[in-house]
Amino acid sequence: MQPAATAPPSATGPLPLFAAVLRSEARKLHTVRSTYWLLLAALAANLAVAALLGALLPGHMSLQQKTAIDSVRVSLGGLHLSQIAAGLLGVLAITSEYGTGMIRATLTAVPQRRLLLAAKALVLTAVTLATMTAACLGAYLAFQAFLPAGDPMHTTLATPGVLRAVTGAGLYLTVLALLGFGLGAVLRSSAGATAALLGILFVPTLLAALLPQSWQDTVGGYLPMNAGDAIYSFRHEAHTLYPWAGLGVFCLYAAAALAAAFVLVTRRDA
Repeated sequence: MQPAATAPPSATGPLPLFAAVLRSEARKLHTVRSTYWLLLAALAANLAVAALLGALLPGHMSLQQKTAIDSVRVSLGGLHLSQIAAGLLGVLAITSEYGTGMIRATLTAVPQRRLLLAAKALVLTAVTLATMTAACLGAYLAFQAFLPAGDPMHTTLATPGVLRAVTGAGLYLTVLALLGFGLGAVLRSSAGATAALLGILFVPTLLAALLPQSWQDTVGGYLPMNAGDAIYSFRHEAHTLYPWAGLGVFCLYAAAALAAAFVLVTRRDA
């Protein structure tokens, strides 16, 4: 189903107009079938991987390995799949309209292009943050539930650092969706924005592996995926950024894409 291009109710003043556009964009996002499939895929990936790891992994590890491993990060292993869904959700939140030509009707209804883009980004943020945080929390709880009784990898949300890591994973996926959204608004192509997003995530890390170890230690933590990963690590590793610093660096990548989108949206035809 394609998004419906409906004009927001008439409103006077910037705040009532923005609220009307927000409601319109929320309805529009809900009419895109891919929204539900991608959110469902992210949820299923997180829960299924966590349950499998909790049930199968302990039997293949020694006691020393269990006490040394970052069990919270392991429980969030599904993020390797759900991050793709989150990124695609961000891309399609904007490019689906460009692909069908519906963006022209949308811009006719809301000629304030930056206000429209801000509303789309805010709706995407709210939906992604709520869903992905719930998915990450569910994954953590599923992993803990499937661990054998008395296993050293057991933790609770009250354990220092656990709640930050679990909720931080939801934040990471939300920022990733905004990065995809920014790239989609800049490139206005689902295929192009998806390729750019995957390239930004994976290519720098792969190229860095070819560098001397001293260079990897210096720049590795600032690469997009490595920086974002820091927020859902329960234990800090050498030569990586601390959790909130890492998320901050990752936010800068998303902010750069969004800034380019806000500049270009008023300089190009639909």
